[in-house]
Amino acid sequence: MPTSLTLSLTAVYGFALVMARVSGALVFVPLPGLSAAPGPARVALAAGLTLALASRWPAIDPAAVSPARLAGWALAEGATGVAIGVAAAMVLEAFVLAAQILGLQAGYAYASTIDPNTEADSGVLLVFAQLGASLLFFAAGLDREVLRLFAWSLDQVPPGSYGFGTAAAPVLIRLGAKLFSVGLRLALPVVALLVMVDVALALVGRVNAQLQLLALAFPLKMLLTLVVFGWGTLLFPRLLRELSTQAWAAARQLLSP
Repeated sequence: MPTSLTLSLTAVYGFALVMARVSGALVFVPLPGLSAAPGPARVALAAGLTLALASRWPAIDPAAVSPARLAGWALAEGATGVAIGVAAAMVLEAFVLAAQILGLQAGYAYASTIDPNTEADSGVLLVFAQLGASLLFFAAGLDREVLRLFAWSLDQVPPGSYGFGTAAAPVLIRLGAKLFSVGLRLALPVVALLVMVDVALALVGRVNAQLQLLALAFPLKMLLTLVVFGWGTLLFPRLLRELSTQAWAAARQLLSP
């Protein structure tokens, strides 16, 4: 018997609005290689995540929908997705900030490589931190937490009802301050050690000016940075869980009606 597939306008509108929210978040969610992926692959990923949230699609009355209202709802959904994506991206930016500070102090900024995420020239230590933090993002199950946050937001924030206000500013400021605080605390012990190395080499050079310490300083600082930074990566999973907990709490506070 021939069969036909029919879709109601309610399902079409619900799919479109949820996909607008998901697409806004995917701009910032730190998925490895997503920015370099082809456009159809990113659209397929957004559509797949939207279908995974089918049980939470809103029930839209087609009679109450006009083109202008639908466009306004889509913009509001995109803003909601951006808020979720920014909260998820800030979880990993602390590690990237620490690597950026260390790369400059240790001399890794003199050599660059291609960042697979942005296809731009970046320091070796920065790319290593980005890839490592992205892998931890999946290993810790934070991708599932993002989906749960989407489902929660669809229940708490109906389509078209969200708008940024003055109450959102303190939440984002506190989350950004936490990012810089964690990044600096990760980098400062290694930076202090590198300063001690510079002072020691300066004192030795003062005692014996004939020693060529410049050729020794760079490899010594790079080696010490790798050793201490490698030891510090043992703390990354615990820090990632703590940061993600605070980021999800900030996102829920940001999206609270």
